Amino acid sequence: MNIFTLFNHWDTNIFLMLNGTHAPFFDGFMYAVSAKLIWIPLYIAVLYVILKRWNREAFWVILALVLCIVIADQISSGIIKNMVQRLRPSHASDLKGMVHLVNGYEGGFFGFVSSHAANSFGFALLTSLLFKQKTYTYAIFFWAIIIAYSRIYLGVHYPLDILGGAIIGIVSALICFITIKKLRPSLLQTEDYHSVTEQTKTIIPLIVLGISLLGVVIYSISML
Repeated sequence: MNIFTLFNHWDTNIFLMLNGTHAPFFDGFMYAVSAKLIWIPLYIAVLYVILKRWNREAFWVILALVLCIVIADQISSGIIKNMVQRLRPSHASDLKGMVHLVNGYEGGFFGFVSSHAANSFGFALLTSLLFKQKTYTYAIFFWAIIIAYSRIYLGVHYPLDILGGAIIGIVSALICFITIKKLRPSLLQTEDYHSVTEQTKTIIPLIVLGISLLGVVIYSISML
C-alpha cells in the first residue's frame, strides 16, 4: 500500500465516522448552514464596518476582500478540482449506500478541494487581520469551521478536501493582506485603528452572525 492509498484509506474512514454521526435536527441545520444565501446579511454587515472604518479608502479594502475570495474560489473550483478530479463521496461507487445525504443533495462530481472551505477561511482570516478584534476573530473562525464541517456532514466532501480548501483560503488571505500592507500601508496605520469606537464597530457583524445562526436553528427545529 503506497502513501497515497494509505492517506485515501484514512481519509475515507474518518469521513465515514463523521458523516455517520447525524440526527434529524442537524440535517436541517447543516443543510441551511451550507447554503450561501443565508450569509448575505453577514457579508453586508462586514461591508458596512469596512465602509465606516476606512471611508474613502474602503475601496482598496473591499477590492482586497473580493480578490481574496476570487483567488480562493478559482484555484479550488476552477483549477484544482478539474486537475485532480477526485470524486466526491456522494458520487463514489464504492461508498454507495454508506454515505448519509440530506435532501438528496450530492453536489458536483469532483470534490478536491472544497471551495466552501477555501472561501470561508479566506474571508475569515482576511477580515480578522483587518479588524484585529479577538471576539470577532473567534466568532468568524467558528463560522468558517461550521461551514467546512457541514460539507462533510452533508456527504459531499472528505476531510482532506476541507483541509486543502482551508489552506488555499488562508494562503489567499495572507497574499491579499501582505499586498495591502506593502502597497497601501496607511490603511493599517490610522490613528484610531485600535480605538474603542473602531473596535466596537465589529459588534455589528457579530450580532448579524448570531441572528443568522438563530434563524438556522429555528429553521432546523421547524423541519423536525
